Amino acid sequence: MNVGLLCRRNVVTVRKTDGLNDAAKLMREHHIGYLVVIEPDPAGATARPIGVLTDRDIVVAVVAREADPRRFPVADVMTPNPVVVELGDTVSAAMAEMRRIGVRRLPVVGEMGELVGLLSVDDVLDVLAGELQNISGAIRNERRVEGDLRP
Repeated sequence: MNVGLLCRRNVVTVRKTDGLNDAAKLMREHHIGYLVVIEPDPAGATARPIGVLTDRDIVVAVVAREADPRRFPVADVMTPNPVVVELGDTVSAAMAEMRRIGVRRLPVVGEMGELVGLLSVDDVLDVLAGELQNISGAIRNERRVEGDLRP
């Protein structure tokens, strides 16, 4: 299975010049803890990911230091140059990359490096849970069918 089949296409984004307080408000509004920092292409039709910002980034870099989050742009706290996966990459390869770098989410890009989605461990777990349910259903049905055929 490839990343394009599982990734979420509605990614919440910010720009590096946006205020950190505004980014935190976006996280609260959308009930998320991860934003992709984008840079629009000159034509404005697409955007490429240039960083990521997590709620943990804000807590560790700003709140724990008792700094005023209104004083910082996203660029000061974001993780630049995020590792990304492509739409056609396998989920297995994406999961191996997540494990290698110790993250739970990866931006997904298209052929031109444009942001097209976000793959999270949660998305993969949802699919795996469904597959496991199918397997257990097959086992239950096998027993039922055998019981009906050979009482």
